[in-house]
Amino acid sequence: MLYVLICQDKSNSSELRQSVRPKHLEYLGDQEVRFAGPMFSDDQSEMIGSIVFIVAESLAKAKSIADNDPYYLAGLFENVTVRPFKQAIPAES
Repeated sequence: MLYVLICQDKSNSSELRQSVRPKHLEYLGDQEVRFAGPMFSDDQSEMIGSIVFIVAESLAKAKSIADNDPYYLAGLFENVTVRPFKQAIPAES
């Protein structure tokens, strides 16, 4: 099943995000990620969170992946939402 992780950073956390980013990218490289990337502030001047689409066997497994992300463990996120997701466009083959 596909899941979306919507992760919002705490305010004024750009330095923490940058310092943990290599570990975060390495960690996600070990997961079954469909696609992922940062969210930006309205003026696009700073990263303010992450959206990750992953394949996991269950909601519990998807939440475990989110809970073990180095960004989460470092205290970067203000909140994290994990939800089942169905891709509609483009249609999966």
